[in-house]
Amino acid sequence: MALTYVTVDVFTDIRFGGNQLSVVLEASGLDTELIQSIAAEFSYAETTFVLPPADPANTAEVRIFTPKAELPFAGHPNVGTAFALARLGEVFGKPVGDTVQFEEKAGLVPVEIQRSESGPTGARLTSPQAFTLGDPVRAEVVAACCGIEPGEIAVAGAPGAHEPTIASCGVPFVFACATSPEVVARARPDTRAFAEHLPPSTAVGIELYAPAAGSAPDAADITARVFAPEFGVTEDAATGSANVALAGLLAALDTAGSTELVTTISQGVEMGRPSLLVAEADKRDGTVTETRIGGHCVPVMEGSLSLD
Repeated sequence: MALTYVTVDVFTDIRFGGNQLSVVLEASGLDTELIQSIAAEFSYAETTFVLPPADPANTAEVRIFTPKAELPFAGHPNVGTAFALARLGEVFGKPVGDTVQFEEKAGLVPVEIQRSESGPTGARLTSPQAFTLGDPVRAEVVAACCGIEPGEIAVAGAPGAHEPTIASCGVPFVFACATSPEVVARARPDTRAFAEHLPPSTAVGIELYAPAAGSAPDAADITARVFAPEFGVTEDAATGSANVALAGLLAALDTAGSTELVTTISQGVEMGRPSLLVAEADKRDGTVTETRIGGHCVPVMEGSLSLD
């Protein structure tokens, strides 16, 4: 038995940049243990497995695995899987149009395909769950996990800052605003601190971010890094599920009762895999109503995985 797969670099328009994704195109009949072993073999931050949908009105069921665990939802796997299927042109005998909808453990994930005259260029998803704000996390915990000092985390009272907190649009992350991009750049995840203070049941990982220092027209608004060692991802090159929640958090913190926030986020630079994500959030009458994340993708490899 052989499984067909493709790999995609997500949230980049440069091959060998962005976040790597492997997409197993037809995973019917595989049990969870085998799927987890395949994801560990690829050893990317995530691997997706495409299956026929339970509801024929949807495009596919998509299961998402890190090297260590299954996730109910993730950003770059959805963007990359939608892009891969759009390049193929069909899935399970049905043509792929300008939108797809995936069945996932967190709910239904609608994804818009971005195209140019030459074909698909990327995708943008809408989060399957509403933005939620969770419990605060002590600055000392975040500092220990990220290898920085507690005083290098901006707290409430500073412009645009907030106490470290958990937030989610389907997957919970801890969000902490650093005092400068330089603090973000020299952070070093401490796996022992994560194991002690942030078990998988609390959050997938930490997003440490800061307003970017660049002033060029093409500069990102925010520089960020995401650490998730308890899920087998010491550092992630581009994390859609975290940054879409960050957009929701920034919109929630905005003093305006209603806003349409659009922000660009640079991630993966320290790993040598620069990524650019476009995050959006809508707020109406004080409530964040919808969050979205998108970006470009580049095809990289295709092949077959032998299970004989």
